[in-house]
Amino acid sequence: MTTNRVTIRDVAARAGVSVATVSKVLNERHGVAAGTLERVRAVIEELGYESSLVARSLRNHRTHVVGVLVWAIEPYSAELLKGCARAIKGTGYELVVYSTGGEGGGHMGWERRYLSRLSGTLIDGAVLVTPTVSTEEIGSPVVAVDPHVGADTAPTVEADNLHGARLAVEHLLALGHRRIGFLGRPPRDLESGRQRERGYREALRDAGIPHDPALVRAAGYEESESADAARHLLQLPDRPTAVFAANDVTAIATIDVATTLGLHVPDDLSVIGFDNVPESTATHPALTTIEQPLQLMGQRAVEMLLTLLEGHTPDPLRTRLPTRLVPRASTAPPPPSHSTADAEGAAGPRSR
Repeated sequence: MTTNRVTIRDVAARAGVSVATVSKVLNERHGVAAGTLERVRAVIEELGYESSLVARSLRNHRTHVVGVLVWAIEPYSAELLKGCARAIKGTGYELVVYSTGGEGGGHMGWERRYLSRLSGTLIDGAVLVTPTVSTEEIGSPVVAVDPHVGADTAPTVEADNLHGARLAVEHLLALGHRRIGFLGRPPRDLESGRQRERGYREALRDAGIPHDPALVRAAGYEESESADAARHLLQLPDRPTAVFAANDVTAIATIDVATTLGLHVPDDLSVIGFDNVPESTATHPALTTIEQPLQLMGQRAVEMLLTLLEGHTPDPLRTRLPTRLVPRASTAPPPPSHSTADAEGAAGPRSR
């Protein structure tokens, strides 16, 4: 069944007043008698009338709506959105989420194209999640979560990715692993991706383990791409005994691939992720991971955006939140055959 949208004319007819009077009530203008004001407001409530965002923006040059732009609704962005929703409560603003449906994830500048459709008439500003370009190029009031690499004076929110990556690799090293693979995630121009790979390399370097390019693979945006990258890594003639995946979705895909290859996690292969999304506790075994406070990141981003919209500069302009290790059941010492060889390999060339 189709229902027609309630219009301002419907409200005027039910209240027995002119459209101009209803408009005055909606825009809180003077010149409406108290009794008429109450009657019109009662009809608005009764009919559930809402003026359109476009009409509202044309009248006031503001919509009092903020947007969150994501390339897809997946575990990472879903957690961020919970924090965004919490921050918007009681502010007088509304929140709209705009997703490309995964179509823009691999293409540079997707957020700029979609933001141009929304700014000015539908939203006053936006939180951009993992933007592929510098936010300085966008022009609208924006806050970036997981920002683009390079000079950028726009407000940003991020986690301490370098420290988190080091924690992940140091955890595996402490268990006795020496041959540790890394599954990153494009685009490589995201600061988080650079920092996580850097942390991986630094932790190995500090342990005296030379970098092996064969152990580093780029996982894609889709689960199938992550699975392919994991399969290539685990089918190497001298495969890793542990894998650090730069996000939990890739880590979960790695566990699935390992199982199909006949490897038991963690007895044959240790796996550690990054994010600590709710899905990480539902894997078998439960996923060891690095937690970044995703909901708090979303909350901080909206708070910073509202500060911008009020005409102020957020302080601090860049917010970096801590990461921590969450040990679960997907990591353990390497198999004896590997731990002995790895101990020898750390001291010198591996004999074959």
